[in-house]
Amino acid sequence: MAEQDYYDILGVSKDASEKDIKRAYRRLAAKYHPDVNHEPGAEEKFKKINEAYETLSDSQKRAQYDQFGSAGPQGAGGQGFGGFGGGQAYSNFGDIFSQFFGGGGRTRRDPTAPRQGRDLQYAMTLDFMDAVFGKTTTIKYNRDAECKTCHGTGAKPGKSPITCPRCHGAGVITSVRQTPLGNMQTQTTCPECNGTGKIIKPEDRCDTCHGAGHIHERHELEVKVPAGVDDGQQMRLQHQGDAGENGGPAGDLYIVFRVTPSREFRRDGSTIYVDRDISFAQAALGDEVKVKTVHGDVNLKIPAGTQSETNFRLRGKGVPHLNGNGNGDEHVTVHVKTPKSLNKRQREAMLAFAAASGEDVKGVKKTVLDKLRDAFEDK
Repeated sequence: MAEQDYYDILGVSKDASEKDIKRAYRRLAAKYHPDVNHEPGAEEKFKKINEAYETLSDSQKRAQYDQFGSAGPQGAGGQGFGGFGGGQAYSNFGDIFSQFFGGGGRTRRDPTAPRQGRDLQYAMTLDFMDAVFGKTTTIKYNRDAECKTCHGTGAKPGKSPITCPRCHGAGVITSVRQTPLGNMQTQTTCPECNGTGKIIKPEDRCDTCHGAGHIHERHELEVKVPAGVDDGQQMRLQHQGDAGENGGPAGDLYIVFRVTPSREFRRDGSTIYVDRDISFAQAALGDEVKVKTVHGDVNLKIPAGTQSETNFRLRGKGVPHLNGNGNGDEHVTVHVKTPKSLNKRQREAMLAFAAASGEDVKGVKKTVLDKLRDAFEDK
């Protein structure tokens, strides 16, 4: 199902200003917030509004969205922004709503609670046969890993973060102003601790990560690709994404497979399709011919009287079933090829065959070249 456009969700044009986007969000949030709207579908609508506003209110995310859509770029190293839904969205409806309207929002997420790291994506290109039979390979990609010096705390060994003196550990700054409708409460992320509720004194910051708690690294990972994977399928590797926060687990790595096509085989799931040319004589008299399969050449019996485009099935000669037992089948379509030219003996044999069949076939009138060839063959 096609994703809905973020601009359409907020009801603004693609050249809308930041004020227009914020104004549209406030209007829609007040209408669909689950605390005030209990109609069916209001909560789902509010989720989409939040998702759209989170992207379009951030200039960098908006630029990426305008260029790539919500899926994000698939650049080198396999990482895209947003991954597969990893940790950047608001955890509940009150987070954004309370910034504008205060009071009515739900309880804000504890900034010190463990949070799982962001999921990452890696695009792996596979040769056709490697996708069929699987392989073990090593990949390299960039990720945020927990700092081994401070173990994610951001502080030097023996030191610890302290409660933020500005927000007193809340992670947000709350202000109240008067409006014609009454007092309006506004919450903004604390600029001192960036919403974590904790700060590390400059002299106590870890010398390796400089207080971040994680480092950006080039990670190497051995991946066992299962037999039978297909183009577009993905595999999830737990805890191989970005490092978590506040002791939370790392995100996951999703490997998306891109399979190069084969010149000899066509594939549909676990079924393989191939074509095989046979001569008129083989089709009429019957024969045994070699046929290529992903498991190697096999002999295929052609019954006498086989017609062109006849399909034969080779059981168990297809692709292994992914995470299952046995293999799919291979379908062989034979094509009876008509020769484009005949020598004298072939022509005579064909005319004799036609006569024996009761057919009055005169044949195409011989050219001068045909007559010269016949003259030399008679000598």
